[in-house]
Amino acid sequence: MENRSARTVSRRLIVLAMATTLGTSALAGCSGDNMNNAGTAAVGESGNMNPEGLPIVKEQVTLNVLTVRWGNMGDSFVKNTWLQELEKNSNVKINWQVMSSNDWNDQKSVMLASGKLPDVILGDIAYGDSDIVNNAGSFLALDDLIDKHMPNLKAAMEQSPELKKISTFPDGKIYSLPARLPSRPVTQNQPVINKAWLDKLGLQAPTTIEELYAVLKAFKEKDPNGNGQADEIPTSSAGDLDLFLLTPFGITDLRANHMMIQDGKTVYYPTAEAYKESLKWARKLYEEGLIDQESFTQDNTMLTAKRQNPDVPLIGFTYQWTPDAVFGKWSDQYETIAPIAGPDGKRYQEGDPSGLSFRRNQLLITSSSKYPEVAARWADQFYTNEASIQNFWGAIGTSIEKGGDGTYSLMKAPEGTSADAWYWDNSFRDFGPKYVSPDFEKNIKLDPTTGDGLKLQLDELGKEHVTEPFPSVMYTAEEYQELPTLTTDIDGYIASTRAEWITKGGIDENWDAYVKKLEEMGLAKLIKIYEDAYERYMSVK
Repeated sequence: MENRSARTVSRRLIVLAMATTLGTSALAGCSGDNMNNAGTAAVGESGNMNPEGLPIVKEQVTLNVLTVRWGNMGDSFVKNTWLQELEKNSNVKINWQVMSSNDWNDQKSVMLASGKLPDVILGDIAYGDSDIVNNAGSFLALDDLIDKHMPNLKAAMEQSPELKKISTFPDGKIYSLPARLPSRPVTQNQPVINKAWLDKLGLQAPTTIEELYAVLKAFKEKDPNGNGQADEIPTSSAGDLDLFLLTPFGITDLRANHMMIQDGKTVYYPTAEAYKESLKWARKLYEEGLIDQESFTQDNTMLTAKRQNPDVPLIGFTYQWTPDAVFGKWSDQYETIAPIAGPDGKRYQEGDPSGLSFRRNQLLITSSSKYPEVAARWADQFYTNEASIQNFWGAIGTSIEKGGDGTYSLMKAPEGTSADAWYWDNSFRDFGPKYVSPDFEKNIKLDPTTGDGLKLQLDELGKEHVTEPFPSVMYTAEEYQELPTLTTDIDGYIASTRAEWITKGGIDENWDAYVKKLEEMGLAKLIKIYEDAYERYMSVK
């Protein structure tokens, strides 16, 4: 799943979350009674539970645990040896309820409305921020449980305070558990170019936007794929401009909300001068045919067909997670290059200096659970280094080889299976509670030619240029009610105006009217929501 653009995933989850206002009884807001009462559910000490160590309980307890998996991934992960050993050693039997993401959106509202929830919900595609905020009575506040029954998580939060910051809801409480994934890069999508085309034309990889322009022009005019036809497409995207093309101008948008942090201050970039100048540059590329003329009208299926054209490669330049992400049999022709320097001579790279490791909403304990303390102690077992790598790649002895020197190496995937697909089969992968410390990561050995290891190698090209992103903030119930109306209109206007300016021109002439229109659409209110959420996030200690 690493080939999935984090921007795309983030945008989809945010939009779904903002559109969801479930449970009419819980709309009082994060600071209202429902949110506070959620933490007062009975969690009294049970004589059956051991206070520490394993087994967790003296007499076996069954927990119903629901998780949602992408598409048709199924439940093969339950064969993970570590999970099976935990069930045996903890005396906590898990009744897994595995849902497909294809069906989940139709069922999650029904489940909440029914009040018949499992003990535990695992993974952040089940319920997002808005679901939790607007249905607070369905989920327990976990602060006391963490303090009393989760020493592994408490230690992790002390070592990596980001875990607490991303997990603290607007009322100051924690309702879902976080994760820090192992061996994650700092960079998001990086510039990728057809090296075979460069070599044929005697060109070097571009380092500035001027050099990039010259290379794209050569790709279009000098037949680098050698078929005697002018069918080369210097760069292409689907449905809009590839916004990564604006990166050399300092435009980065990790959260897909048009917000950046510059010099410690929030910036809404669609009204910034740098954005205006970046669109002028994009207009020049489009006007000269260096951006695919179908970029604003084609869908992903059409774009994929071009990228994987069976006869000759057609695309020269793009931004991707790794070069092998999208080009099929032509993947070997592509290489990742360093960030392109912009007009100010600086290089910018989208990503997160703290790493693309931290996630929230990885485990919820519901108010329906009869065994919240047991569930908390069970979840805490996931917050050790060895447990976490086994729930990210697969069990030791199955996917991971433990060396006598304390190192951990990934085994090769079976013939005909991609490493990424194999890890998803054997583990929770991106989902579920886990914590791998920065120090422990030094003991993990990854193949630098493929998968996670390859991304870390490529990360070295751009990590020093990564900009500070707008953080993964949370919003109140009231803000979630306002955001969809504001963003639907404003984001739509920004996108349509961008397309018109790039394809037809008129940026300078219409800029002031564009900014005025945004102000009339409520831009000040939208920015205040973002800034208020940012201030709450930064205040968490």
